[in-house]
Amino acid sequence: MGKNNPTRMTAEPKVQEIVITRIFDAPREQVWKAWTEPELFMKWWGPKDFTAPVCKMNFRVGGEYFWCMRGAGPDGVVRDFCNSGQYLEIVPNEKIAVSMSFADDQADPVPASFYGMPGEWPMEVTLAVTFEKIEGGKTRMTVRQDGIPGEMTEMSRLGWEQSLDKLAEALSN
Repeated sequence: MGKNNPTRMTAEPKVQEIVITRIFDAPREQVWKAWTEPELFMKWWGPKDFTAPVCKMNFRVGGEYFWCMRGAGPDGVVRDFCNSGQYLEIVPNEKIAVSMSFADDQADPVPASFYGMPGEWPMEVTLAVTFEKIEGGKTRMTVRQDGIPGEMTEMSRLGWEQSLDKLAEALSN
């Protein structure tokens, strides 16, 4: 017999991708601006009952961003929940892709547990948003985010759905 070579088994965290497609009754350029102009972004970023007190964007490939939303966390305490990252891909009026990490108030990456989030979150996920012009001056937008722990998929999806409801309302004003 050869040398004893024990195999170490490690369980990979069960992570999922969230994909949400919405049709907005607004031209693609207007929906694009809601993602690229801080004052517009702050009108809709975050789930229902959340506000967006901070939005800093260096909107170029390789540029950094820092977004915060304010609301009650899983423990009921109101605080800022921040994300930071870099713009990975920008195709004007068609696609935005960013790296995304939870961040502290100085924009430094922190683990999801910093905010009391359960699950095995990676330190960084990818968010990609595509914008498609469709008939009637409308826009089909698809949000794709990877790395969501299985037990947080529905909560994350709900947060996105509520944010996109707010975006639809902001676009109609």
